[in-house]
Amino acid sequence: MRFTTLNQWLDWQNSLHPREIELGLTRIRTVAQRLNLLPPPFPIISVAGTNGKGSSVVLLDAILSAAGYRVGRYTSPHLLRYNERICIAGIEASDAQICDAFNLIEEVRDNISLTFFEFATLAAMLVFQDNEVDLAVLEVGLGGRLDAVNLFDAEIALVTAIGIDHVEWLGADRESIGFEKSGIFRAQHPAVCSDANPPQSLIKHAELLQAPLYYLGRDFSDTKTEGHTWIWQVVEKPAAIKKRGYFDLPLPSLPGDFQLQNAAGVLMVLDLLVQAAPRTKDGKSFVVPESAVHQGLMNVNLPGRFQVLPGRVTRILDVAHNPLGAQVLRDLLYQQVCQGETHAVVGMLKDKDIAGVLTVLQESIDHWYVAALNAQRSASVQYLVEQLSAIGVTRINTYPSITTAYKYLLAHTKEEDRIIVFGSFYTVAEVLQVE
Repeated sequence: MRFTTLNQWLDWQNSLHPREIELGLTRIRTVAQRLNLLPPPFPIISVAGTNGKGSSVVLLDAILSAAGYRVGRYTSPHLLRYNERICIAGIEASDAQICDAFNLIEEVRDNISLTFFEFATLAAMLVFQDNEVDLAVLEVGLGGRLDAVNLFDAEIALVTAIGIDHVEWLGADRESIGFEKSGIFRAQHPAVCSDANPPQSLIKHAELLQAPLYYLGRDFSDTKTEGHTWIWQVVEKPAAIKKRGYFDLPLPSLPGDFQLQNAAGVLMVLDLLVQAAPRTKDGKSFVVPESAVHQGLMNVNLPGRFQVLPGRVTRILDVAHNPLGAQVLRDLLYQQVCQGETHAVVGMLKDKDIAGVLTVLQESIDHWYVAALNAQRSASVQYLVEQLSAIGVTRINTYPSITTAYKYLLAHTKEEDRIIVFGSFYTVAEVLQVE
């Protein structure tokens, strides 16, 4: 084995490929074929989108697990441990499992240069195969069409809310981005979109592939009731006398009304999974009882999404890093009562729409605490200050690190104040490691 620890493998992978991101499936396909990963021996649900991917993946995992299935879950990026990316039956893969997978990849890779994400994707599929999962839920990393995850054919594809992000890779408008996301669709296989206003490019691509497309508002709906419940229904064509759906569902335990949109898309996927042909490794059809839906919605958990930490001062951590995510964070902040002032610790990557994010949250923050991230792609403190100043923000404080800014606030804020940490997975991860 080339390396003996997971950190050694990861450090080496970070320097192996000349670019951190290089889209395309040629390299990874060759290696996957050498590993006998094509086709995988279990059905796949792929999830792409700008916002809501992570929430949708964990919702799928929670409900399918509650139904008794052994689920392989692949997500990115991670917050604290690389192992978070690869989970089997709700348990993170061990260092040994991941290192063994890396070693198998290295043995067949030969002179093919793989990116960090390509290594991770192949390793996840090896671990899932070795652990005989019933099905795998895969989160697409970037876009869809040329993302490493798209090497593996999805039995059912889900695209969540579509906004503007990664413009240098995916395009600067929703139509361009929608086309890239729809790249995870497969001919004559069902596709779901939990965006109530899907780009025409996505709709047309589904038509081209003859992939039955179901999207929110047209083919299925979510309706919040007066109590702490909601209704999910399929829009029958022609209208059936008795509507098909769930009529007394608990709200997802993930914060925000936006999660109903994600949950609605997930339930459409599961409805299609039950109807479709895929079988478990035992040759049985998938069955998802309503009790599993209830249990999954109530038990689902996802750190870093409006995560509230207990303590003297209210502390809210959110990985929001694009304007759509910032809007969700702003709305959630508005719904919470704060008797004091709101202090925000922010660090962002330089390739994000920084001005767009800061503008959305401008009116929600009283004091800003700006620092660079511990990442190569971090935006500089000077640039963040310039962007804040350009939109009229004056209460700006600068710090040498996210940790320093956060520790200052812990010591100097009042009990009625609140601390918001946002801007990147890196920002939240650094704060989570502060004792």
